[in-house]
Amino acid sequence: MTWRFAMLIAALAAAAAASVLIGGSALTPHDVVGALLHPKAASVANTIVWQLRMPRVCIAAVVGASLALCGALLQGMLRNPLVDPYLTGVSAGSAAAIAIAVLAGVSAALTPAIGFVAGLAAALLVATLARRGTGIDANRLILAGVSLSTLFAAIVTLAIVRAQSNDYASAIVAWLAGSMAGRGWHDLAATAPYVAGGLLLALFAVAPLNALRVGDLRARSVGVDVDRAQWTILAGSSLLAASSVVLAGMVGFIGLIVPHLGRRFVGSDAKMLVPACIFIGATLCMLADAVCRSVVAPAELPIGVLLAFIGVPAFLYLYLRGA
Repeated sequence: MTWRFAMLIAALAAAAAASVLIGGSALTPHDVVGALLHPKAASVANTIVWQLRMPRVCIAAVVGASLALCGALLQGMLRNPLVDPYLTGVSAGSAAAIAIAVLAGVSAALTPAIGFVAGLAAALLVATLARRGTGIDANRLILAGVSLSTLFAAIVTLAIVRAQSNDYASAIVAWLAGSMAGRGWHDLAATAPYVAGGLLLALFAVAPLNALRVGDLRARSVGVDVDRAQWTILAGSSLLAASSVVLAGMVGFIGLIVPHLGRRFVGSDAKMLVPACIFIGATLCMLADAVCRSVVAPAELPIGVLLAFIGVPAFLYLYLRGA
């Protein structure tokens, strides 16, 4: 198993190096290495590396790792391989709030904060609807998440229709398509506490996750506090998913596909699967962002669009092959 994680770490490092090297502006490996070794030097290469590419590489890694971790936790808790991080309503709630904010002419600087708060509020509403006794009913959670997401999607559609007369539709669609353009160190710093909180909660949930995968009754029989574990997973997943939405908009398929890849690579043991998903998710998202920045340079391809083209056939292959 050690060599498998060595491969994942090597792939992560290679993806990070490629992401820094690839972009709309041509830089040689010598330029990149020089900029990394002398971060305070005044040069065009330093500006490109430290102000444009490095923050996007870090943001892509955080987004990919967060969504992959959410997917692994929720699929394990709900015992459903088709669950993704946005089942909790985070993405749909954020999208609806952001669409309304754009339509109302709210400052672009406030949009991420509005999306974050709305996403957490939507997740709390879904959790409330799914509550049974002191715990969470898996079927109720899925039904509540799907139902509210459909409602929020209708609100987004209505906002886009209304925005066409005000030229705001493009801004809403750009957010929905997913992109890390314009994000920087300050965005990463603003979401860091919430990402750290979500990661900490997720780590607390790793131990009982193996028991939850085989059923609530079996988990209780071995001494797991099922209700506490469910709320911990849901809270951590909501924080991580909301932070990802703030950083990159709607980025789909990573949280759905990566847990399947992780299970094929290291098995279903949560203690192995969780770190594997973090590495795979970060690697995949960094590579996808690098492709988005370079394939139609100087323009950018929305990362949500690219991942949809790659993710749909990949998921169908993995699922139909019994991943």
